[in-house]
Amino acid sequence: MSTPFPFTAVVGQDDLRLALLLNAVSPAVGGVLVRGEKGTAKSTAVRALSALMPTLNVVAGCRFSCDPDSPDPACPDGPHEPGAFETRPARMVELPVGASEDRLVGALDIERALAEGVKAFEPGLLADAHRGILYVDEVNLLHDHLVDLLLDAAAMGASYVEREGVSVRHAARFLLVGTMNPEEGELRPQLLDRFGLTVEVAASREPDQRVEVVRRRLAYDDDPAGFSTRWADEETSVRQRIIAARELLPSVRLGDGALRQIAATCAAFEVDGMRADIVMARTATALAAWAGRTDVLAEDVRQAALLALPHRRRRNPFDAPGLDENKLDETLEEFAEPDDDPEPDGDGPGDDGPGGGGGEPAPDDAGPQDGDTGAQPESGEDGEQQPSGAGSGEQSAVRAAEPFRTKVLSVPGIGAGAAGRRSRARTEHGRTTGARRPRGALTKLHLAATVQAAAPHQRARGRSGRGLVIRRDDLRQATREGREGNLVLFVVDASGSMAARQRMSAVKGAVLSLLLDAYQRRDKVGLVTFRGAAADVALPPTSSVDAAAVRLESLPTGGRTPLAAGLLKAHDVLRVERLRDPARRALVVVVTDGRATGGPEPVALAGRAARLFAAEGVASVVVDCESGPVRLGLARQLAGELEGTAVTLDELRADSIAGLVKDVQGNRRAA
Repeated sequence: MSTPFPFTAVVGQDDLRLALLLNAVSPAVGGVLVRGEKGTAKSTAVRALSALMPTLNVVAGCRFSCDPDSPDPACPDGPHEPGAFETRPARMVELPVGASEDRLVGALDIERALAEGVKAFEPGLLADAHRGILYVDEVNLLHDHLVDLLLDAAAMGASYVEREGVSVRHAARFLLVGTMNPEEGELRPQLLDRFGLTVEVAASREPDQRVEVVRRRLAYDDDPAGFSTRWADEETSVRQRIIAARELLPSVRLGDGALRQIAATCAAFEVDGMRADIVMARTATALAAWAGRTDVLAEDVRQAALLALPHRRRRNPFDAPGLDENKLDETLEEFAEPDDDPEPDGDGPGDDGPGGGGGEPAPDDAGPQDGDTGAQPESGEDGEQQPSGAGSGEQSAVRAAEPFRTKVLSVPGIGAGAAGRRSRARTEHGRTTGARRPRGALTKLHLAATVQAAAPHQRARGRSGRGLVIRRDDLRQATREGREGNLVLFVVDASGSMAARQRMSAVKGAVLSLLLDAYQRRDKVGLVTFRGAAADVALPPTSSVDAAAVRLESLPTGGRTPLAAGLLKAHDVLRVERLRDPARRALVVVVTDGRATGGPEPVALAGRAARLFAAEGVASVVVDCESGPVRLGLARQLAGELEGTAVTLDELRADSIAGLVKDVQGNRRAA
C-alpha cells in the first residue's frame, strides 16, 4: 500500500519500537535484528519507521545520494560542484531473499565494456540505501556471501566493487534492519554478532491487547489515508523527537563509571570480542539522547545490555536466547560508582524527556519473552523389551551426551541445490570449472572462453590492429562449483533395545553432534522415530535445527523395533519433500542397532524397505549403535541393503583413530 501503517499505531512491542528508534537517532549503533514468530508486526514496524525519518538534502542528479554539505570526494558520479540540490524523503530499500550479488553491490555492464570499451557501472541496492534504511526480510534465508557483503558495507560505511579490471568505491551508510523467524533457521553466530541490537518479539497473550491490534488493523485496511491522518500528530511528535535526539547526541557524555559497567557486563556474560562493548556504549549514549539527557545513567547501560547482548552470548545454536536479568542487575550494582563526579549533572529536567508515541519503555518491560518450555515427553505405553537395571517405564528423561565434531558425510555427485557447505554443487560462487553460453543476463564472464570463441571470426569481421572484435554471441558465462546444503533426514531407533546400558544417551549425543554439523553446513533437517508398533515424523523437514534438538531431547524409548515402518515413513517424507524442493538432495542417516522385531516378517520387510532407497539412489549412512562383546552386525547388513555406508558411534568422531571412516561417497557403487 502507498500509505504505510503509522509507527505510533503499533500496539505493544515496546522493545522493537525502541530498538528501531535508537538506530534512527544513531545509525552507528549498527542496525537491529528482529526475531520472532510470524504475524508479530515485524515488517509493519520497520516499514512504518521510514515515514518517521527526517527528509534529506541530496546532490541533484547523484545516483549515490551525496550530501551537498559534505559530498563524498570519491563518489563515482563526482566531483560535485557546489550548487543544485534536491530534498526528498529517506528511502527504505528492501533486499529480496533471491537477490544476486550484482543486484546488491552493483554491476559492471560487461557487454558495453567489451563491445564499446566503456567502463560503465550500474549502482546496486547498497547505493540506493545510502542515508536511508536497508530492510532485509527473512535475513536468515539470505545466502551467506550476501549477508557477509551486506554487513561489511554496514560496518565500513562504504561498498567496494572490484571486478574485470574496474575498481569502484562509494559511500553506503544506512540503517540496517533484518527480520527473521527462528523456526526457519538461525544465522551463524559470526553474522549475529554483526547486528548491533536484537529484539525477540511475540504475540501478546492479553485479550484486550489482541483486540486492539485487530481493531486498528481493520480500521487501517478500510481507510489507510484516514487512519494515518488520525495518527498524524503522534507521528509528528516522534519525528521531532528523533531530530532533537540527533542534535543532542554529540553532547551526551559517557562517563568512566558507565564505561566500567559496560565492560564488566560484557565480561560477566562472556561475550566474544570487543564489538559488544562498543555497541553497548553507542546504544547507551543514544538512549540518553532519546530521553533528552546529556549524561549516560545506569538505567541506560541496563537497557543497552538487554538489547545488545542476548544474541552475542549464545555459545552454540541450541542455547536459548535471552539474558539473566538478576545477574545483570548484580553486575551493574557491583560496579556502580558513588555519585562523586566533580561536575554535577544539572542538565535538563528530571523527567525522561519529551513524550510521544513509541516512548522509552520501562526497563522492567525489556526482559526475554520466551516462556517456551519445549515439547513435552510422550506418555505412551511401555515396551516389552525393557533392559534389566534400566529403571521402570520409558527412558523419556535421558539426556544427550556431550556433542562432538563429526566426520563429514556428503552426497555423491554434483547437485544444484541451495547454497550450503556439505556436498558438491553447481553454484554462482566457487571455483571456476568451465564456461557456457549465458542464459539471460551475463553475470560472471569467462574471459579466456570468450576470446577463444571470438578468435576464429576476426578476419571475417574486419579486425583492425587495435584489438579483438567481440560480439554478443562470443560472450561466455563462467560455470562454477561450490557446495550445497542437503536435507539430512534422521531415522532414529527409539525401541527398547536402544535403551539398554544407557545407550540412548550416547545415541542422542551423536545425533545432536550431527545436528550441529547440519547447522554449520546450512542443511535442512527432519526427524523420523520408530518404536513399539509404528513410526512417527517427529519433525517434518525444516531449516530450524533448534526445533530438531528440542524434539530429540524429549524423545522417549521403549517397545519393539519396527525398522521397516521407520524406513517406509522416511521414504514417504522424502517423496513429499521432493515435490516441494526438487533441487535439494537428501542424505538419510539411520541410527539403529539393526534389530528388526516389530510386525510380521520384520527382517524381510526391513530389507525390502531399504532396497527402495537403493533403487532411487538416495545417499544413506547407518550409524551402528550395537555395543557389547557379542555383535550381530545387523546394522552393517542394513547399510548393505541401502547401498550406503555404516559407521560406529566411535568412528563418527572427526578425531577418531579407530580406522578411516568411509564417507557416503566412498562406499557407494560407482554407478
